[in-house]
Amino acid sequence: MGAERHRGAVTLRRESIPPSTADEKLLDSHHRGEWKTKDAWRALRILSEFVEGFDTLADLPPAVSVFGSARSTPDSPECELAADLGAALAEAGYAVITGGGPGVMEAANRGATEAGGMSVGLGIELPFEQGLNDWVDIGIDFRYFFVRKTMFVKYAQAFVVLPGGYGTLDELFEAITLVQTKKVTRFPVILMGVDYWTGLLEWIKSTLLKGGKISEADLELIQVTDDVDEAVQIIVDADAALAEANGNR
Repeated sequence: MGAERHRGAVTLRRESIPPSTADEKLLDSHHRGEWKTKDAWRALRILSEFVEGFDTLADLPPAVSVFGSARSTPDSPECELAADLGAALAEAGYAVITGGGPGVMEAANRGATEAGGMSVGLGIELPFEQGLNDWVDIGIDFRYFFVRKTMFVKYAQAFVVLPGGYGTLDELFEAITLVQTKKVTRFPVILMGVDYWTGLLEWIKSTLLKGGKISEADLELIQVTDDVDEAVQIIVDADAALAEANGNR
């Protein structure tokens, strides 16, 4: 069938695929002449994506956002871990939210679906977009990254981050920053794949902490484990603590 790209509700194939994405057009500072003529219409499209996301996800059960590489192979350790995690989260009563792509995302969605849980995929228009994986029960394709990121945070009780690349790191540090700056109610940020993350964590301690760029308390925002049961228990305990705190107000 050839190349295919999803842009919101629109599917583009072959010669109909444009050379740029909606995000690139919105953020391109080289075409200032379009800002007064096109950005107002883009604002309405952005609003429609928020409305679609809010309306579709409002009735989700408690959920956990799971991140990881789209490039991981199905037999990789991180995909096996993601599938086990997805199943354990479903059994604990959580929906699983991923970026809807292949690799770790697909594994987590598959684990949740096979365990009888709710599996959500939030796709994004990319030059190399591969579409939503077959294990997604509820799928939304977004044009704009920042709208999609809002959905990951708004409907999640926790973030679990498995090995991944730039996109995974982006989601990890954005989540930590939102919690650190109290832009969101504190929720667990859990790294799985201890060997993969050890170098990054050592750099954070030896460079950021030692240089005074973060505090000791900021290190506590990240928890690390390779134990699926431990990861789920961290999330369950955090939910219980938050519920108790809200009940005492």
